[in-house]
Amino acid sequence: MGIDIGTSGTKVILIDIKGKVIATDLQEYPLYTPKPGWAEQNPDDWWNAAVKGIKNVVKGVKTSEIAAIGLSGQMHGLVALDRNNKILRPAILWCDQRTVKQCDYITKKIGAERLKKLVYNPALTGFTAGKILWMRDNEPALYKKINKVLLPKDYIRFKLTGIFATEVSDASGMLLLDVKNRKWSETLLKELKIKSSILGECFESEKISGYVNSEAAKLTGLAYNTPVGGGGGDQSASAIGCGIVETGIISVTIGTSGVVFAFSDKIKLDKQGRIHTFCHAVNGKWHTMGVMLSAGGSLKWFKDNLCKEEIALAAKKKVDPYDIILKDLDKIPPGSDGLIFLPYLSGERSPYADPYARGVFLGLGLAHTKKHMAKAVLEGVTFGLRDTVEIMRALKIPIKEIRVTGGGARSKLWLQMLADIFGQEVVTVNVTEGGALGVALLAGVGAGIYPDISAVCKKIITTKKGAKPNKKNVKIYNRYYKLYEKTYVNLRDEFKELAGLQNR
Repeated sequence: MGIDIGTSGTKVILIDIKGKVIATDLQEYPLYTPKPGWAEQNPDDWWNAAVKGIKNVVKGVKTSEIAAIGLSGQMHGLVALDRNNKILRPAILWCDQRTVKQCDYITKKIGAERLKKLVYNPALTGFTAGKILWMRDNEPALYKKINKVLLPKDYIRFKLTGIFATEVSDASGMLLLDVKNRKWSETLLKELKIKSSILGECFESEKISGYVNSEAAKLTGLAYNTPVGGGGGDQSASAIGCGIVETGIISVTIGTSGVVFAFSDKIKLDKQGRIHTFCHAVNGKWHTMGVMLSAGGSLKWFKDNLCKEEIALAAKKKVDPYDIILKDLDKIPPGSDGLIFLPYLSGERSPYADPYARGVFLGLGLAHTKKHMAKAVLEGVTFGLRDTVEIMRALKIPIKEIRVTGGGARSKLWLQMLADIFGQEVVTVNVTEGGALGVALLAGVGAGIYPDISAVCKKIITTKKGAKPNKKNVKIYNRYYKLYEKTYVNLRDEFKELAGLQNR
């Protein structure tokens, strides 16, 4: 079984030994934004969704035959528990931007270069360490009550097993893990005055971390003592779910966020801190990763706010609203007739660690239509993904194959755009369950069903045709990409000034 605690919902899947999906379920829940730049959820919404999802997928199944359970989830989120294991406050999520002061403090206290040596990453607003310090600075009474800090998927582990634990891939995104040596950084914890006791034990991702307890078994219908694997942060899990287990293969995943992910046998560091260096969920391996905060999220924003007519028509025709929004966009020329979109609707992480960055339509004129705007959104997101691809190329990370997953993989238009803007062929894969599949396979390794994760991925996951670059479009997009790059740089100071005006 694979359980993936996403930002919009929890997915539960059940697979057979050959990797075939037997059952799947998705339960959604709300995201709360009590202040500009804040993003929170109720951890018990995740647990209730997991319980309902598990119940639905085990109907008609002998739960004693479930060999193991794998856990995946949105990274970086802060779940704070007291001594009675009660939730102290809503979870602060990966896309929350409130910790600018705390990140500045960490950088100044530890030193920017020394921080990278200790944990291989700069202090970014999304990471968990800043959230812990934010609670200390702004909610001192609650902070004093903290007994344990957990990541989203690890709260579900606790509810299933009673164990406080995490694993190396998700822990890498807390800014508290010595990524090179795959263990908590005692030096950093000591200097930030964060008690190491509030952190759970940190496992390799394929290791069995605990077993389903009697209370969880009664709630879910799972068999008592079913093994629960270490699992993985959503990006490592998704990478395994599309076979990124060897050098030369990278993935581009377009969900709410956008991620470019590359496997690495040896640890690699972008000295400028534009992309992340984390432990992979593959035992003893690492990955580099660039993250856009608003990839598919930009298109969703466009749909929700500017496409009421398309949504109504889709409901009438009983089709996906995106099918109507994206229809005929191939008739709009590359570059959307001189319209560029910056997809920084909730700040940005890669390549610009800027919580103040915001979205922009550049070049909007009377001749532009809603279709032009829709295509510009897709192009802007793809330019943002290219930023990471270019950094990886500069770091001499081999890119022999680009596998596209998520929403972008389902659109022929977007696949062609990816190929044209990257200037390289892209392919898709034969599976679509992503992180849930990845951790189900990892759990299978931990339970001894599979010999190792690389072998099972190569057996189960195959590639399918995607798109080859159109040389004419490549030339056009190269010119637009140069302008796209300059636009953010030219507006960086204005974004910060706008934030100051907004907060007065």
